[in-house]
Amino acid sequence: MQVLVAGATGRVGKAVIKRLVDEGYDVIAAARRENAVEVVDPEHVTVQHLDFHDSLAKIEDEIGHPDAVIFVAGSRGKDLLQTDLNGAVKLMKAAEANGVKRYVQLSSAFALDQDKWAEIPSLASIIDYDIAKYFSDEWLIHNTNLDYTIIQPGNLMEKPATGKTSFTPEGGENSIDDVAQVLVDSLKYDNTIHQVIIMHDGDTPIDEALSKVK
Repeated sequence: MQVLVAGATGRVGKAVIKRLVDEGYDVIAAARRENAVEVVDPEHVTVQHLDFHDSLAKIEDEIGHPDAVIFVAGSRGKDLLQTDLNGAVKLMKAAEANGVKRYVQLSSAFALDQDKWAEIPSLASIIDYDIAKYFSDEWLIHNTNLDYTIIQPGNLMEKPATGKTSFTPEGGENSIDDVAQVLVDSLKYDNTIHQVIIMHDGDTPIDEALSKVK
């Protein structure tokens, strides 16, 4: 199975690529700065240029025809409209145009619950980001026919993976490697299709948590 990772140079993107390779997938590592992509396994990782400022037609050419897409791209607040919002939508459209069905999107906790944003300090401080994620998730749910899974973690932390999680509607910290595992392993569970999963650190093994999503 070939999986395209959009946002291959970011913290989550790097972790996702490593997880995919470890799980035996072939990976298209897509990024605007190809020379910044860490090729962990040249036999199973192909680097591909992908710029969300490009036209939709060009993005269609850039992504090709993978079996699945994992969107983890982000501008860290510097290019929210072009990358986090419109770039995400362009990639959805390109995936559909190229016959891709499976699509996993990294979002943010409570992105679809605007009333929560003012209540949680970490969200209240990034309202523009929240808005971009809200409309990106809304588009994926209501304006595509993709077999999507949306992962909405709380704060992303550079700390050791636990292999465990909690899928409950609460805020909280997440190991980046645990988030990467949820993103990748959701591909194995068809019950996660058309689901929005809020996650944070917990005590349930990730595979068990994914198997119980409904």
